[in-house]
Amino acid sequence: MSDQTHDIVDTAVAAGSFTTLVAAVQAAGLVETLKSDGPFTVFAPTDAAFAALPEGTVEELLKPENKDKLAAILTYHVVSGKVMSGDLAGATATPASVQGETLNVDGTDGVKVNDATVVTADIDCTNGVIHVIDSVLLPKG
Repeated sequence: MSDQTHDIVDTAVAAGSFTTLVAAVQAAGLVETLKSDGPFTVFAPTDAAFAALPEGTVEELLKPENKDKLAAILTYHVVSGKVMSGDLAGATATPASVQGETLNVDGTDGVKVNDATVVTADIDCTNGVIHVIDSVLLPKG
């Protein structure tokens, strides 16, 4: 799937399965960042991934007083640079997220990021790439 006419945010909006992620990006004030030149690699949790969090978690995170915590969670899903799935095939890596903590990426059997599985890879955007994951990554800190 290649969509070289949209940036990461517009691609996520158009996909329709990232409404929670898009709302969270807006609430955290990260829209302009994810529309900037990048490039970025975004591990994007689906609406179903957010729905699997404990009840009330998303609503709590979207409150203005939790903006910093929400921004930390969201930036934990972003790596600087454009990393395609082929770059990860058969390898493991521990890239630093934009949030600062490292991610454990394992491409030896499909691709996993921490405990999340990449369910759709390589959604090309004008400023990077989106890999769809099946659960929300939570930083340790």
